[in-house]
Amino acid sequence: MILFITILLVLIGTAYIFLQQPKFGKKSSGIRLQKIKQSPNYKNGQFQNLSHTPNLAEGVGYYTVMKEFFFGKSKRSKPSITLPSQKTNLLNLPPDENVFVWFGHSSYFMQIDGKIILVDPVLSGSASPIQFTTNSYKGSDVYSPNDFPAIDYLFITHDHWDHMDHSTLLKLKPKVKKIITGLGTGAHLEHWGFDTNKIIEKDWNETIELDNGFIVNTTPGRHFSGRGLKRNLALWMSFVLTTPTMKIFIGGDSGYDSHFKIIGDTHGPFDVAIIECGQYNRYWKYIHMMPEEMVQASIDLQTKKLLPVHWGKFSLSLHAWDEPISRVTAEANKKNIQLITPMIGEAVNLQTPASSIQWWNNIDLNILYYKSVTNTFLPSVILPLN
Repeated sequence: MILFITILLVLIGTAYIFLQQPKFGKKSSGIRLQKIKQSPNYKNGQFQNLSHTPNLAEGVGYYTVMKEFFFGKSKRSKPSITLPSQKTNLLNLPPDENVFVWFGHSSYFMQIDGKIILVDPVLSGSASPIQFTTNSYKGSDVYSPNDFPAIDYLFITHDHWDHMDHSTLLKLKPKVKKIITGLGTGAHLEHWGFDTNKIIEKDWNETIELDNGFIVNTTPGRHFSGRGLKRNLALWMSFVLTTPTMKIFIGGDSGYDSHFKIIGDTHGPFDVAIIECGQYNRYWKYIHMMPEEMVQASIDLQTKKLLPVHWGKFSLSLHAWDEPISRVTAEANKKNIQLITPMIGEAVNLQTPASSIQWWNNIDLNILYYKSVTNTFLPSVILPLN
């Protein structure tokens, strides 16, 4: 009994020390916490979704999920070869072009009307507090923080490890001019040494006037947050970015719900909607959309072009690595929705994206791998309408 108690105390102590590492961030306190408590979306000590949102689907328990995740015969897979990629020189882009560059998963770069924008950068090779777990696919980490110019606007949609990477943010810190995020997330950033004056934290349905012609409207998602043991102490976000020439929907993680239609009716139509399409499962269908629902969300938003993210870098669910984009492509073709689907690192002109092949298909993957390693690159990808 004494041995058991000793071992238990050691484990508890080890876990406590582990959770004190800076990368876990900080809980809100003081004036920030008081502001959070005044939010209409904060109840019973945590932020709430607009609709009732169970963590798991009805009739599903965590035991079932863990058993399937670790021992089930699922389609969970990683790419069989190194992913093809391009290495765009972000420091020397034509200043008059509106450019998008995807880094895999939900990390991406935009140059819009002369402003440099970065969203949810995760460049450390891992989406977990334990570095050797949840590693990125081979070939998906071709950029480092050194490759970036000064960043006018850094958007953080929420504080999950696959969207808010401590290591990456520390290295980018000297380059960041302004950070736009949800209530509570600023506590992490301040804990990591970011200047409070650079952090803009907002609730849902607020307006931020950034610079002349650049406006952000904060909008909801249907998800959750948390870097430690307790969830929903910071708010998860999506954003409407209006620039002098474009209107872009920056979607964070979200289950499908009526908020997409409301955002479309209020702020649409959009030139481009950037929406998650991966890491879904019927077990947690309320917090991550199925690919077909993602296409419906784009219809609700009234977007001209749809750019799927949240895939192609990490295996965080039970599906095959390329299943999300394959299902989205099939559904988008049925609904006559235009998709932009670049390779990692490929520069896409958002106003005039070119045509190319579906690079994730096995045959095309081998072709593109050869082309990428021989420095023969293909143009941006946009799938034609049926």
